[in-house]
Amino acid sequence: MLTPSISAIICTYNRDTYVGAAIDSILAQDLPEFEVILIDNCSTDRTKAIAAERLSDPRFKYFYESQLGLSAARNRGLKEAKGDILVYLDDDAVASPGWLRAIYDAYKNNEKLAIAGGKTTLIWPPNTPRPNWLSRDASGVLGLYDLGDAPLSITRPDRSPIGANYSIRRDILEAIGGFNVNLGRVGKNLVSNEELFMTEQALKQGWMVMYLPDAAAGHNVIPERITPNWFLKRSWGQGISESYRDQLANRSALVQFGNGGERLLRGLYKSLKYFGSPEQRFENLLYAYGQIAYLKTSIQGMLFGKISVD
Repeated sequence: MLTPSISAIICTYNRDTYVGAAIDSILAQDLPEFEVILIDNCSTDRTKAIAAERLSDPRFKYFYESQLGLSAARNRGLKEAKGDILVYLDDDAVASPGWLRAIYDAYKNNEKLAIAGGKTTLIWPPNTPRPNWLSRDASGVLGLYDLGDAPLSITRPDRSPIGANYSIRRDILEAIGGFNVNLGRVGKNLVSNEELFMTEQALKQGWMVMYLPDAAAGHNVIPERITPNWFLKRSWGQGISESYRDQLANRSALVQFGNGGERLLRGLYKSLKYFGSPEQRFENLLYAYGQIAYLKTSIQGMLFGKISVD
């Protein structure tokens, strides 16, 4: 078998309910040549057995990564993959049949393309509608990434492709030094922003970042996440992530305090302004709550020169 030009990577941690379908959706792609790599990041459920059932397919490979953390698992995928294009799919996502071909064609036709992500819609549990307190924008933390039906060039990091459905050129990822292990989830903490940081670095270096609607995937909504409490925890983790990203970018403490304070007041004001709308009120409360974590973490960084992800 020739060295594949594209490698699809799934990093998983105790998701045996979903990971088999994620693997199978990639193995069913219509691209003639690719590999699928599963990085088992310290799972204690049936993940290894599920992988073993698929090892007869020569395109599929399984690896166990003992360093807990999503970024560490993604970097292990970088190490094991043979492709020039690395494509990451969440372990609770399902790729559409033309997903991999759409990504491959985009890179083949654009030598300046560094990062691309596809449209990602939500798969809700049976008989579970979207709660009336949850806005479309706030649904992004569940894996929703939909910028329309036409390809778009991404010029702002805050519109970055998300990790649920994400691709990057191998040489770009290696040059940046891989995914930052201080960003990304570790166990049950909800720190993130590793993809956004990568997009920021690529744009600064003059590379292109794209949204590809034809590289579509569905992302399962985990039932235990459909609670206000989970969203508050996720918002707190996002605030920590944003602070750390700003510190990595060497933004001054004064700038961080100014930005965080302004965003906190804006979120509180809008939560009152839209008090009669449950989804808008909650969305802005989440935003404000995250800024408290942002300011707390920025102060820790100024005083101690390190980040706490507790």
